[in-house]
Amino acid sequence: MEEEKEEIKIEGKRPNFKIFDMWDISEINIVDPGLKGVINLEPKLILKSEGRNVIKHGQTRINIVERLINKVALTGHRGKKHRLEVGHSTGKFSKNTKIVLEAFRMVEKKTGKNPVEVLVRAIEKISPRDETTIIEYGGARYPQAVDVSPIRRVNLALKNIVHGASDKAFGKKKKFFQTLAEEIVLAYEENGESSALRKRKESEAQADSAR
Repeated sequence: MEEEKEEIKIEGKRPNFKIFDMWDISEINIVDPGLKGVINLEPKLILKSEGRNVIKHGQTRINIVERLINKVALTGHRGKKHRLEVGHSTGKFSKNTKIVLEAFRMVEKKTGKNPVEVLVRAIEKISPRDETTIIEYGGARYPQAVDVSPIRRVNLALKNIVHGASDKAFGKKKKFFQTLAEEIVLAYEENGESSALRKRKESEAQADSAR
């Protein structure tokens, strides 16, 4: 009995749970060294965290798939205001989870790969490294190029994916989960039709011109 307990302890250091009990994320590696500490791939049975992220770097403790689900609820946000009324996503977590689940199934069908791995590769490719901020000096305001923090890089990538998918489904016949799957695949392939990839290039181009 003692030997069996020791074997369980050794083998059970990190439980190998599958996302939605469908996709294994234990062997997914993060290629971008700047994002290794902020993309959480910890296996969990339930992708729902309790409470708000009020602690420092609290977002890094949330699985990347759950962060995508949370972003789906904010498709109407542009800037600091919620100015678009969309019907395909609400604040209900179960509905947003179903949208992401259907999108992942389409991604797996199109690419033949683990959709969580495709999402991680897409985030690495579309997360901007530079952006601009406004500096005021001597009464004059001018843009200044700044580096983007790793946490903000992931947040911008997820936001741009969700906004691009929402815009493509807004007032169209396509369902939101279809456009979300398309946007993830286009970003993964670095296709020019990806709105998230275009926003990354625009951000970095503006930063280059402000140096």
